[in-house]
Amino acid sequence: MEKPTATHEVDSGKGAIQDLSHDAETATAVEKSMGVMESIRKYPKAVAFSMILSMCVIMEGYDTALLGNFYGLPQFRKRFGVRLPDGDWQLTSAWQSGLQNGTQVGQICGLLAAGLLADRFGYKKTLIGALAMTTGFIFLFFFAQNIGMLFAAEFLCGLPWGAFQTLTTTYAADVTPIPLRPILTTYVNMCWVIGQFISAGVLRGLLNRPDNWAWRVPYAIQWIFPPPIILGVLFAPESPTWLVKKGRIEDAKKSLRSLTGSSVDNEEIDQTIAMIAHTNALEKVHLQGTSYLDCIRGTNLRRTEISCVVWICQVACGIWFGGNVVYCLEQANFPPIKAFDFGLGLNGIALAGTIAAWFVLPRVGRRTLFLYGLVVMFLILMAVGFMGIPEPKASLGYASGVLMMVFVLTYDLTVGPVCYCLVAEMSSTRLRIKTVVLARNAYLIASIVANFLNPPILNPSAWNLRGKGGFIWAGICFTVFVWSFFRLPETKGRSAAEIDVLFERRTPARKFSKTTVDPFHGPESGEGIADKAHC
Repeated sequence: MEKPTATHEVDSGKGAIQDLSHDAETATAVEKSMGVMESIRKYPKAVAFSMILSMCVIMEGYDTALLGNFYGLPQFRKRFGVRLPDGDWQLTSAWQSGLQNGTQVGQICGLLAAGLLADRFGYKKTLIGALAMTTGFIFLFFFAQNIGMLFAAEFLCGLPWGAFQTLTTTYAADVTPIPLRPILTTYVNMCWVIGQFISAGVLRGLLNRPDNWAWRVPYAIQWIFPPPIILGVLFAPESPTWLVKKGRIEDAKKSLRSLTGSSVDNEEIDQTIAMIAHTNALEKVHLQGTSYLDCIRGTNLRRTEISCVVWICQVACGIWFGGNVVYCLEQANFPPIKAFDFGLGLNGIALAGTIAAWFVLPRVGRRTLFLYGLVVMFLILMAVGFMGIPEPKASLGYASGVLMMVFVLTYDLTVGPVCYCLVAEMSSTRLRIKTVVLARNAYLIASIVANFLNPPILNPSAWNLRGKGGFIWAGICFTVFVWSFFRLPETKGRSAAEIDVLFERRTPARKFSKTTVDPFHGPESGEGIADKAHC
């Protein structure tokens, strides 16, 4: 490991620590005083590279939406499904669950590996390797001869997709100042929605094809994404936070310089690196390590719990039910073309909702937006459940479709994008990658449960509950609302060091926004770091 050569080294004595704290305090004050536009002017390259890396998630959003929409594609069902007594073709409920869960299991394995590899080799090398794997595994989709090959492809592609979800979110949090953090972390969710939108549009355009190209072409389109993203990753600077954690202070300064504009002078660069180093040293006092086991030690147990449950809320709020509009409407006797039109419109609304979240988040706050979103989605699920009690009618089908659109808009304005911001902010900087890995895996485990629960609710060969399934999901949604009310803190406008202090003080979730903390003076500050923290 290279020896740090910065003037403000963490292990150089009490005087250097005091200088480090002073520069860190100055940099934090500057970041918190900046507006969004000023932050973009100072960090234009950070914005650009973060957005390029986040495009990796488009591939995951594209394929996961593709699989769900394929259940409503007659050509796909005929090729890989079984014939029902009424002459219709359907994938069995077991295979619907199996295909989706193959992806989730692959992502769980990929996430755990990505957490270890990224901590050791950095973001760039890990992402390039994941993109190369994706390019090769797409061949299995395109040349699939049976449903077993599709299952293998879903599992193998899940491995790099797991890396995408973790590294894009943590990179955005690492390279951007406080005002841009909610925008660029929630942009990851927008990339997911963009992938879903492209998927719905491609399938709608191929719906009238009678042959197997109706499902082969959508799979082949996935080859378009990796080459330009790989090129962008090659030019992207490594995360300054990761470099500081490795003790490579001079490299961190060069990286930060590559992420900022010409208006940022060397003094500001030094102060920002001091802020990162101060936070890293402050956390070393309490953490002592960066392993997965450290994520569940001391106050980090609470931080990991919040990160995990917040991501579970993305499933538990009912999006598996409310977002499955194409298949759900077809089971309500909608013709495929109309159902896919609804699905395309739904993805457009989801995209608009995520964009709107950019403007709402800096003003409203994470906790408030999250709680209100869960309340609205609970009410919609209850309404859809009641409309599912009578026999299927066109009028009720349209009403349910409209409510599902409102549901998805609410999700993509609140729980969907806010989750990415919260998960990135809840974890400590030293454990950020591994905490996000555990949180995403919690999401995937919840997804596996949802993949077993939701298909029987809608599948005509299983429970066939149709709209009445809204009651089941409403109960789950209410449960996570109660947890969020008592356990979810507000992190709006807080620096990483301030969040560290709030957790160390064991501040109750509902008092986070009103509690005053000073991470630069007092018992939790850098005063004691010289004696306890060593690079």
